[in-house]
Amino acid sequence: MSKSFKSGSATLRIWQLGLLLVILGTWHFASASPKVAFFFGQPLQVAQRIWSWFVVEGDIYRHLWITLTETVLAFIIGTVAGLGAGLWLGLSRKVSAVLDPYITAANSMPRVILAPIFGMWFGLGIWSKVALAVTLVFFIVFFNVYQGVREVSPTLLDNARMLGARRQQLLRHVYLPSATSWVFSSLHTSVGLAFVGAVVGEYLGSASGVGYLILQAEGTLDVNTVFAGIIVLTAFALVLDYIVSVGEKRLMKWQPRSGETEKL
Repeated sequence: MSKSFKSGSATLRIWQLGLLLVILGTWHFASASPKVAFFFGQPLQVAQRIWSWFVVEGDIYRHLWITLTETVLAFIIGTVAGLGAGLWLGLSRKVSAVLDPYITAANSMPRVILAPIFGMWFGLGIWSKVALAVTLVFFIVFFNVYQGVREVSPTLLDNARMLGARRQQLLRHVYLPSATSWVFSSLHTSVGLAFVGAVVGEYLGSASGVGYLILQAEGTLDVNTVFAGIIVLTAFALVLDYIVSVGEKRLMKWQPRSGETEKL
């Protein structure tokens, strides 16, 4: 990346905004054709739909609250479960060796096919969507934590044991810091997957949520509402990703920056 982009964030923002305007302008002029508008919608109509949802009618808030609740619950449950399972199997080599083929098989299975089963188990409420999204988040966090524990330097462990560190102290001061850096590298992906799981669950069977609104719009070939729902979901996914980034910066202050590492 050039020095101008590294040194001037304002210049970078201008380029990013300019690219967005080019995309919107291309979309606007291309949608003047009825054929293009039928498949891709019209940006002005999409904007009017979003404005109507949030300002005029205000009916989006209930659906959005349900989708965000499902996403946050799945994100928290999947992250905690993945962290615990990753630490457990990372520290227990015998157990991980026994369970390895089963974990690989579960991760290889397309989780979307579990949506009807979760619907039968938990009904059409939020928990069937949460369960589906948890299966997506869990494996991402699990494999990153598992790898983080296995990547701990044997020399570091030997030195800590020589200084009298016990198992609990090794877990707190060696394994957890190593796993934490890997966890945060997976959380950005997990946020998007939590959204995907929640929306797909709503899409396959629900009476509320933004995914339900998109499904209803598709049934009437209302492509503008479909794109409006996609944009709303994307915007809130970016908000959650930003929250994760802020949390990462605050919790990972101990980790040296790349420039500091090079100086060392």
